[in-house]
Amino acid sequence: MKAISVLTCLISAASSVAAQSIREINGNRFLSPYAGQNVTNVTGVVTAKGPSGIWLRSLETTRDERLSGGIYVYGSALAKNASIATGDVLVLDGAVSEYRSSVNYLPLTEITLPKVRAILERNLSFAPIVLGKQRGPPTKLFSSLDSGDVFGVPNNQSLISVVNPILQPKKYGLDFWESLLGEYVTIQNPRAVGRPNQYGDTWVVGAWATTGDNKRTGLTVSQKDGNPEAIPITSPLDGTSNRKDGKLGDRLEDITGVVTQGFGFYQIQPLTKLTVISSREPVVSGATTLISDGTCSGITVGGYNIENFALKDTAHVTAVASHIVDYLKTPDLLAVQEIQDNNGETNDGTVDSGLTLSALTNAIATLSNGSVVYNFTYINPVDGQNGGAPGGNIRNAYLYRPDVLQLQGGSNAVIGDSVTANEVLRGPTLKYNPGLIDPGNGAWNASRKPLVAAWELVGTGSKKGKGKPLFTVNVHFTSKGGSTSLHGDARPPVNGGVEQRTAQGQVAGAFIAQILARDPNAHILTIGDFNEYAFTAPVQTFAKVSGLKDLDEVTEIPTTERYSYIYDMNTQELDHTFVSKKLGKGAKFEHLHVNTWLAYDDITSDHDPSVAKFNIC
Repeated sequence: MKAISVLTCLISAASSVAAQSIREINGNRFLSPYAGQNVTNVTGVVTAKGPSGIWLRSLETTRDERLSGGIYVYGSALAKNASIATGDVLVLDGAVSEYRSSVNYLPLTEITLPKVRAILERNLSFAPIVLGKQRGPPTKLFSSLDSGDVFGVPNNQSLISVVNPILQPKKYGLDFWESLLGEYVTIQNPRAVGRPNQYGDTWVVGAWATTGDNKRTGLTVSQKDGNPEAIPITSPLDGTSNRKDGKLGDRLEDITGVVTQGFGFYQIQPLTKLTVISSREPVVSGATTLISDGTCSGITVGGYNIENFALKDTAHVTAVASHIVDYLKTPDLLAVQEIQDNNGETNDGTVDSGLTLSALTNAIATLSNGSVVYNFTYINPVDGQNGGAPGGNIRNAYLYRPDVLQLQGGSNAVIGDSVTANEVLRGPTLKYNPGLIDPGNGAWNASRKPLVAAWELVGTGSKKGKGKPLFTVNVHFTSKGGSTSLHGDARPPVNGGVEQRTAQGQVAGAFIAQILARDPNAHILTIGDFNEYAFTAPVQTFAKVSGLKDLDEVTEIPTTERYSYIYDMNTQELDHTFVSKKLGKGAKFEHLHVNTWLAYDDITSDHDPSVAKFNIC
């Protein structure tokens, strides 16, 4: 049985009114002026049928684009009535409801408890609204309640369901899709701007204006622009299923269906399943062109979140190792995140990850025919204190090529522990190498603590050059768990963990600032999964406090090509690399799209890796 909406008034207490049209029921705001009331003599043509209801379109027209002419009529008996077909003109009574299955979602205006009075006509022809030709969505702003920045803080300052603003469909994305709720539409020349989820739902744009277009024809998120012009295509109304092996940039056949609202998003339910016309080539981006010189003038460093890396998942171990050998080209230093302990998600108090990391380095040695043998370093966390999958005890770690680099101090380096804060000493040097940044600070509750290390070149003869120490900070900030959708009720949308990530940026940045205070020309690199965009408060705080520069900016990578992750409609960059002014001179940087371009079942990680090349002479 369908859950009762939190916005639906008791029908027994409602008055009965005669709506003049479907557009009157919808009104020019997000919530119907008739919500909770009975309506009679509602007339419209059936444009589509689903398993639990039908869609009607008004027979009357208007120039007011705020007023949708379509509406969903909920009732499985009506939907299963074989005597009612598309093209039938119905007159019915019912109750107006604002339905949503979660308080975080926007509601769907619908007619419930329908009772058909008459069928006035059969086989009435009707045409879809062609999106992009007759109506086109805005490309930057989502809602008038976002204060111009959908990613702004503080967030969750108001609710659409409370304010119920008048629709401005030419200016705001949510208003545009709301003004089409219940309508029968067509998308011409659609392309996939994300990969299908586990249900086959696929985000697309059509032949209309877009912003943030990258070379793969996805949409890259940018400051104040979350790409409201995209919309997900969900379950087909004919009972078939969308394919789940679609990829970013797929070209699709034209899509016809109805605009609806569910599970936190405006969406289109197509009449039939999606059909892919063509996919982009090549399948993945090529290998990095940044190859180590083995000298202080050409050190390579990679970063990769390898997603719940566990010893027992041998296929995943081999796949990650293959990426490191074939695409990252075995950089001198590799900062990895999400390394699980030796027995993975078995929650028995095990915290060490030596066997897990050995499995990775052994696989790399095998795949490189023994030419690359990595050493590794890490610090075990306190059991159950680092977040991630329960029992997994994920942590950050470094892999390094001992023929090129060693920890500063070599065999005399003192490794820190899970509870002791590292310190910047005169030199500058680190008290613990590697060590954790202020692990007792509340900013790191249920989150990974940054792993800081200092490196020096091995065999510093005249050929290799002596070089200066390279300080590295491997980060994995707390997740976005608890966030609400960009299409959700809260405005600006809830960005789960944003306050904690901002605090983490402050603490990590302050530690780095201590190194620069002792040596303004120090070579410092921060790399890892910030779980946040470069233009948001946590990363901006880190940059300001640390004094480091975004390597994307330093190397002038185009804004639209800065991505390492796909979520919903947006290609986005959660993984960042920051450098000191000295280290940034002459640096080179590449993102390797070995996962974001693939279908979900074919990815090795949900993140892309990156590789940089530096001169530390």
